[in-house]
Amino acid sequence: QVRMVESGGGSVQPGGSLTLSCSVSGYSYTHYWGWFRQAPGKEREGVAVINAPDGTTCYGDSVKGRVTISQDKAKNTLYLQMNSLKPEDTAMYYCAADPDITCTYGGSPLVLGRGSWGQGTQVTVSS
Repeated sequence: QVRMVESGGGSVQPGGSLTLSCSVSGYSYTHYWGWFRQAPGKEREGVAVINAPDGTTCYGDSVKGRVTISQDKAKNTLYLQMNSLKPEDTAMYYCAADPDITCTYGGSPLVLGRGSWGQGTQVTVSS
């Protein structure tokens, strides 16, 4: 079974930056993995997804241009670099692998919620 452990969250001021990390075990890196977030009372929102074999990425419209997803398969780690953070980015951030998350043909992250993921890491953006 794929296990994911998120870290790197924290509290920052608007305009600040954070880098989140996801440590994975049991993943064969044969398809997609990425990040989604969920704020209280809100639906899950795909943030960024990467195709493990070829590095192709997709980003949510609300974060495009401010977020970069990357992977280091040798270190079993997925990263999310976030810049120019806004209060609207406040949420619990989770990493997930297929079949829980993918990129659509239109280039948008899609969270399917079929499996399981870690406890998440909290990102809070406020002044």
